[in-house]
Amino acid sequence: MPSIRRTISPAIQGRSNRTPLAYAKYASPIAWLITGRKSRTRWDRLIHRCLLFFFLGFLFALAPFGGRDAVDLDERVFPSTTQPPPTTAKLDSNVQILVADSVKFEVEAASDAVDSHLDLVLPKQLIVVTPTYNRAFQAYYLNRLAQVIALLPPPVLWIVVEMNSTSLETAGVLSKTGVLYRHLVCNKNMTDIKDRGVHQRNTALEHIERHRLDGIVYFADDDNIYTLELFHILRQIRRFGTWPVAMLAPSKNKAVLEGAICNASHVIGWHTNEKSKKLRRFHVDMSGFAFNSTILWDPKRWKRPTATPIRQLDSVREGFQETTFIEQLVEDESQMEGILPGCATIMNWHLHLESNKQGYPKGWFLQKDLTAVLPLHGLPFPV
Repeated sequence: MPSIRRTISPAIQGRSNRTPLAYAKYASPIAWLITGRKSRTRWDRLIHRCLLFFFLGFLFALAPFGGRDAVDLDERVFPSTTQPPPTTAKLDSNVQILVADSVKFEVEAASDAVDSHLDLVLPKQLIVVTPTYNRAFQAYYLNRLAQVIALLPPPVLWIVVEMNSTSLETAGVLSKTGVLYRHLVCNKNMTDIKDRGVHQRNTALEHIERHRLDGIVYFADDDNIYTLELFHILRQIRRFGTWPVAMLAPSKNKAVLEGAICNASHVIGWHTNEKSKKLRRFHVDMSGFAFNSTILWDPKRWKRPTATPIRQLDSVREGFQETTFIEQLVEDESQMEGILPGCATIMNWHLHLESNKQGYPKGWFLQKDLTAVLPLHGLPFPV
């Protein structure tokens, strides 16, 4: 069979070892189309992948993150490092009981402290009433009593009452004491007065009633002697408190007691040494009792039968002002409180050591200089 042999072109004869791409321009059009399609397919894949990832990222961006399910998922997948890991260790039952009891005790102690803080009650106010008048020892008496009152914790109100007008000397003493005070005047005609102190105390009672002062009222004359303990105990009185007072007998050669005899805090009798005063209902000195001020201006609280003002009486005999006044405050000894157990402590003295003949220098100063009455003789130097 005859064969037809095709001769190789001399231009391509020396390039027989090269790849088909090397002489693609000399290749057929079909080979070129196959090669171009493969390169386009590779770029299409890259573009498709980029578009796919972009679309997935866009969807993740629109997804609602931050919900409860997401938080729970985060806690399950990524547990928080701030919380301690759960432990499976078990305590002994005795240890658990001790810990529970200690916690309960601390809670109860804290609650008791809060309750005690909320139930904190301020101390009662002391209302000390002192009638005074011009005499030689007035400044000494007022300063001595003021020094005792100044040692008391507040609230304390000192009501000082004078007759007719306030003196500059008394006002000067009161202003230097450092005590909260009220300086009152009793405007009464001296010619119609039997007992000056009765009207001065009534002026203070009227002031307390008008202004509804709340506290414990105590009549403290300026010439008496008081212990600091007495004023501290007065704050414990609920309605009416009483105690015995020591005083000098009229002969001033012995001391006598006047006041309550107590069994614990119950009044069961009275000390008395004067036959003329045995007819009194209550044997009490004016400085031997104290009472709640609300009795004066709140009769409904104490179930008083009438709303008649409570005042001391100047129409009774001397020595009966105390008992007639107390009869307006209480009905009998069952409504009284004995101060201190058994009323066995003397906390104030009623002394009458001042002479009525002592002169009172005006303004508490001597107007003239002292002059020598008996000149000295025989001195080695001239006088």
